[in-house]
Amino acid sequence: MLYMIIAQDNPNSLALRLSGRAEHRARLQLLQDQGRMKLSGPLPAIDSQDPGPAGYTGSLVVADFSSLEEAKAWAAADPYQANGVYAAVEVKPFVQVFPS
Repeated sequence: MLYMIIAQDNPNSLALRLSGRAEHRARLQLLQDQGRMKLSGPLPAIDSQDPGPAGYTGSLVVADFSSLEEAKAWAAADPYQANGVYAAVEVKPFVQVFPS
């Protein structure tokens, strides 16, 4: 089943985000390589593809996991959790309607 992982960044965490980006993206790439990733990306703090020093307000991942518990465990092990980027993370089941 698909699960939505939406995370909110701590204020002023851009430097932490940048320092952990390679490890964070490697985990996302693994989901992609396994064919489990539907979409993922950061949430810019301003209306821009590249927000520069304005940074980000969080992240969104929609991926296939065998259970809500597995999705929560995967989210809890994210490097952005460990290095203090995320203030809060929510994991919910997700049903994709479009594109079909």
